[in-house]
Amino acid sequence: MIIIGVGCGPGMLTEQAIRAIGRAKKIYGSDRAIEIARDFISPECVVRTIDDFKSLHQLPEDIVVLSTGDPMLAGLGYLSGTVIPGISSLQVAAARLHIPLARIAVVVAHGKGHEKGMSETLEEVQQGKIVYLLADPKFDFAELYRRLLALNCRPLRIAVCENLGYPDERIEKGEIASPPVPKADLYSLVVGNF
Repeated sequence: MIIIGVGCGPGMLTEQAIRAIGRAKKIYGSDRAIEIARDFISPECVVRTIDDFKSLHQLPEDIVVLSTGDPMLAGLGYLSGTVIPGISSLQVAAARLHIPLARIAVVVAHGKGHEKGMSETLEEVQQGKIVYLLADPKFDFAELYRRLLALNCRPLRIAVCENLGYPDERIEKGEIASPPVPKADLYSLVVGNF
């Protein structure tokens, strides 16, 4: 099995990923991942939308699985096989905000683990790290902001990064006293002194 990161949006595929997608005979992926890779998929390739992510480990070894972003950042990198990285939302956010990756602690609160994500974010901020928080639409960012404000860490900035890599990409920055609010379902937060 080959697990390919298609990047966080259009134009974020690596050359290695494009070549592997072009050679694939069978591809599985989410609708979003397939759409990002569509121009590079051979007309002879059988393409299937993933309906059950829990059964992916049962797929045959001769397939390609597309993962949005990078498979190793809250993606499908846990599957057995070769992983071809993609350009992640973390990389794009760091580049847009001019933050060295070495200064960033990654916290995943996407799909589950919202409370754990909040706790990890608070711990990392108290340690002086800049946090990249990969969230989802159900994540209670208002509660996180309330807890961050109570820490009384100054200066503390927030950036809401939405639809990174897409034409409607939006990054809004602010202070914890009046933080920006996510407006899209596809977003991440950057929290810290940056």
